Amino acid sequence: MAPRSEILIVGGGVAGLALATRLGKTLGRQGKARITLIDKSFSHVWKPMLHCFAAGTVLNENDRISFISQASQHHFEFWPGEVISVDRAKREVVLSPFHASDGTKVLESRTMTYDAIVLAVGSCANDFGTPGVTEHCLFIDNLVEANAFNEKFRMEILKSFANSSKLDIAIVGGGATGTQLAAELHKSLEIVDPVSLHAFGKAPPKLSVTLLQSGPRILPAFPESVSAAAQQELERLGVNVRTSARVAAADATGFTLKDGSHVSATLRVWAAGVKAPEVTKAYGGLSLSRSGQIVVNPNLSSVDDDRIFAMGDCSFIAEEPLPATAQVARQQACHLATHLPAWLEQGKPVPSCIFHNKGAIVALGNYNGWAAFPGGRVVGGGLLHGLSARMGHIMLYRRHQMELFGVFRGMASIFADWVETIIRPPVRLD
Repeated sequence: MAPRSEILIVGGGVAGLALATRLGKTLGRQGKARITLIDKSFSHVWKPMLHCFAAGTVLNENDRISFISQASQHHFEFWPGEVISVDRAKREVVLSPFHASDGTKVLESRTMTYDAIVLAVGSCANDFGTPGVTEHCLFIDNLVEANAFNEKFRMEILKSFANSSKLDIAIVGGGATGTQLAAELHKSLEIVDPVSLHAFGKAPPKLSVTLLQSGPRILPAFPESVSAAAQQELERLGVNVRTSARVAAADATGFTLKDGSHVSATLRVWAAGVKAPEVTKAYGGLSLSRSGQIVVNPNLSSVDDDRIFAMGDCSFIAEEPLPATAQVARQQACHLATHLPAWLEQGKPVPSCIFHNKGAIVALGNYNGWAAFPGGRVVGGGLLHGLSARMGHIMLYRRHQMELFGVFRGMASIFADWVETIIRPPVRLD
């Protein structure tokens, strides 16, 4: 009997977990390959919902998918850790020591071998070397950061209640994350409003949100009509939208702009730009783009090593650069899940991955939403305030759950979420 192939998948985001689940159902179930997923955390969340976790309008305890549980039910293995080096000659990766939250070392550094490795480590915001950003700004690139922001947000709200003071928040980046976060923060306080009269005997404090966008319009990936409508909606909510506002520096009191003006903010969020995590520089000297993404062929294999694949936000196809979206990551994961088995077992080349653009959706909480389709058609806004687009955003998430859980468990998860909305507060309060 031929030895099992060793497939390592690094990163449990949209692409990584989908690929591990699909390969587990085929190669893993049949005993033809050992599929191992590696991630720094123990659970997966759908990244397009991080702004909701940050604002506290979604209780992420209900929306996390345990890697251990998913692995046990779909015939793959999971190990916590971070790949800190790749030896391409020996086909080995080294995992850093794993520490508990209190700093105690739980696992020593480990070495794992591979026949194929798929890198899906995602992306993070790009501060472009702006002074003070790392020291004075909050990020929401992952669940840990989203929870950290929510903790600070709730504590500042409590302080504002006690002092009857205004809370100033500034968000840098007018893309989908920054724009949706601005709306979600207002939604959070709107939900708290009736509760606060009983709990604190007063209305919630005034929230002042400033959205800073370096370009001429917010949501630059969407048609101009969507950008204009979204800005109008945000301004109706009270968000101060400032376009063509380039940040020169950040400090403990706010942001200094290139024109010399200063935007005061108690909480400062950086949601601008996209780059790959710094760790990609340690992956065996692979060719990287200017943003640190791994340069790959159209079939998603590294241009330097055909046993290494990269997909999602951390990959860069020079012939046809693609946006860093969950839609792209999902399609690439499906492509590799379909073709990697034949490549491993029969040596068949993995064909080029063709991206089919299905459009994009942006939802500003319960206030409005728009869907932009290829060809320029836009749906949303109007009398129903983008109900179809907002429902479409929810359905994308539910489809993601169905693909990972299966129909029965997916439907059970939807029902459980519905029950939770009845018995738990609609916003995180403590």
